[in-house]
Amino acid sequence: MSAPVTPSATTALMNYTQADLSIAAQKAKDAKNAQQLAKAEEAAKEFEAVFISEMMKPMFEGISTDGMFGGGKGEEVFRSMLLQEYGKLMADTNSIGLADQVKQQIILMQAQAENGTQNAN
Repeated sequence: MSAPVTPSATTALMNYTQADLSIAAQKAKDAKNAQQLAKAEEAAKEFEAVFISEMMKPMFEGISTDGMFGGGKGEEVFRSMLLQEYGKLMADTNSIGLADQVKQQIILMQAQAENGTQNAN
């Protein structure tokens, strides 16, 4: 036969279970926050890349491409792709630093949205 469970043993077991659940909840929250941070960073870099490529478009509009292998629709398409890649490269090297500012604003907006949701409940 097993020994009877006392109220203090039951309370201790409940406290232990609650501690395990709170640790698991904190780990899940940390993982969610890390995932949100990674998404915010990716979105910020993508925004910076698009911004840079759009800012570079006027620089290349005045360049003529006359010659045997230049000009035409193919070059127009290639030039826009080239500018996109320039933008991605500059964003990856963090040469302007716009992504850091955008990421901070994304995180701030997410925190404000979370606090608004919690306050509404």
